[in-house]
Amino acid sequence: MEFETETDSTDKSQPFEIKTEDITEHDDKPRPYLSTVCDKRFTTNKYFNVHSRIHTEDSVYSCSECRKTFSSQDALRRHKNIHTGKYKCTECGKCCQSNEHLAAHTRSHSGEKPFDCSVCSKRFSRAGDLVRHSRIHSGEKPYKCHMCDKAFSESGFLNTHMRVHTGDKPYKCSLCNKSFSQSSGLQSHKRRVHSNIRPYHCPYCGKLFKTEGALKCHVRFHTGAKPYSCRHCSERFTHHMQLKRHLLKSHNEGT
Repeated sequence: MEFETETDSTDKSQPFEIKTEDITEHDDKPRPYLSTVCDKRFTTNKYFNVHSRIHTEDSVYSCSECRKTFSSQDALRRHKNIHTGKYKCTECGKCCQSNEHLAAHTRSHSGEKPFDCSVCSKRFSRAGDLVRHSRIHSGEKPYKCHMCDKAFSESGFLNTHMRVHTGDKPYKCSLCNKSFSQSSGLQSHKRRVHSNIRPYHCPYCGKLFKTEGALKCHVRFHTGAKPYSCRHCSERFTHHMQLKRHLLKSHNEGT
């Protein structure tokens, strides 16, 4: 199947549509144009530019079924397949927007992982997951924070980091008024404050703890480990609060 190149002529009177074959990664076609927002790759700059409207411009094509909006007619057309059930999973009934999306979803049931990492041999069910994983080995960090000099290998990591600057805490505890910037913080809070379950036990004395961190801190009293060192003198401490008190009392730090 032939695809248009950047110099091909197109009918300027009609909205340009991206073909599904040009945005998925189910074949060996080179896709050098990467969207750093959503990780999709494209065969030509033209397709990449059309896709970029999703992230930079208002969506103008609206679905009559659910009122979702899209930046191109082709995106709307593929979305409507979800409502018509054209690509429906026979295992769970989930409807997908294309045959490629259905094939990727079906692998979640079969466990098939056809995409393998050439460095560590780890396998993945989707090509996009392999692309993101490969950055671990290459050191590629395309997602840069515009407020500081930090960069990240995945967009999700950048989104989480941005909460440091915005103060956003979207994870709210249903049992109290506490909010957290990460879901892990919320889960840890629930275990420490609202749960009596203590799954972590000390191998030296058998004492039980709610969190792994609390257990690690306790074990230091048995082993004598003192990982917290004072930058002003040679004193070392078992717990970070001991170091904090030392800095305040002995070096007037924190006053």
